[in-house]
Amino acid sequence: MNASVLVTVEELQRSLAGDQPPLIFDCRVSRGGERMPARRYLPGSLVLDLERDLSAPPGEGGRHPLPSPDTFTATLQAMGVTPERPIVVYDDSGGQLAAARAWWMIARWAGHPAVRVLDGGINAWALAAGELVETHVESGGRSQWRPAFDDQALISVGVLSERGGQLVDARALSRFRGVEEPLDPVAGHIPGATCRPCSDNLDGNGHFKSPRRLAEELPRAETLTAYCGSGVTACHNILAYAVAGLPLPRLYVGSWSEWIRDPARPVATGD
Repeated sequence: MNASVLVTVEELQRSLAGDQPPLIFDCRVSRGGERMPARRYLPGSLVLDLERDLSAPPGEGGRHPLPSPDTFTATLQAMGVTPERPIVVYDDSGGQLAAARAWWMIARWAGHPAVRVLDGGINAWALAAGELVETHVESGGRSQWRPAFDDQALISVGVLSERGGQLVDARALSRFRGVEEPLDPVAGHIPGATCRPCSDNLDGNGHFKSPRRLAEELPRAETLTAYCGSGVTACHNILAYAVAGLPLPRLYVGSWSEWIRDPARPVATGD
């Protein structure tokens, strides 16, 4: 699996010059959740926005619940997505903010067979290729694709405590320990979880570590569930398992922002 989930700048350049260039999705967001103005894009990029396209409105399901299958199907159709055309997604944080979420939603949940994340993101492209443009395209042409969504890829809060296994938290260690919580009203983590900050999946240049290194570092258990603050950076950990060629955790989409909405649910702090 590790050969198919990442694409290098050089590989993407070659594919763009081929007979069947991929659809390219810009998934960048600012730290505050709003898209930033005056951006430059990879040539031919369409925009997949975390708040508009990859999430439903915040509420009982947390800060970034999934859109309904029908809503996401309509988004993919409007973008021209078909199973026959490859897809590349990128952001400016090595996939941590939204590219991995887009990969998970299109490939793992919706079942598209050929979705890859640009390793190193737009920064790697700018460094190696240099060519960026001032505008993005609005659509790749409409499609009629109706994905067969796989809800076995995710887990709801209602069955989380019954499932057992290992919970893997993708947030920074300070948030996991409850030392700070900049986004949610309660600090800490779900009891029994282990902390694997998603930033640990990358090397000093913002590229994914080698499959072998990731396989050595990632938490292992017979049953794994990935979560974070709102089901976004947890997808980066799932992507890391894919890069490593390991079985993929299920995603607890609501994550910490849903868990703490019920004061009866237990909260742990420290390690």
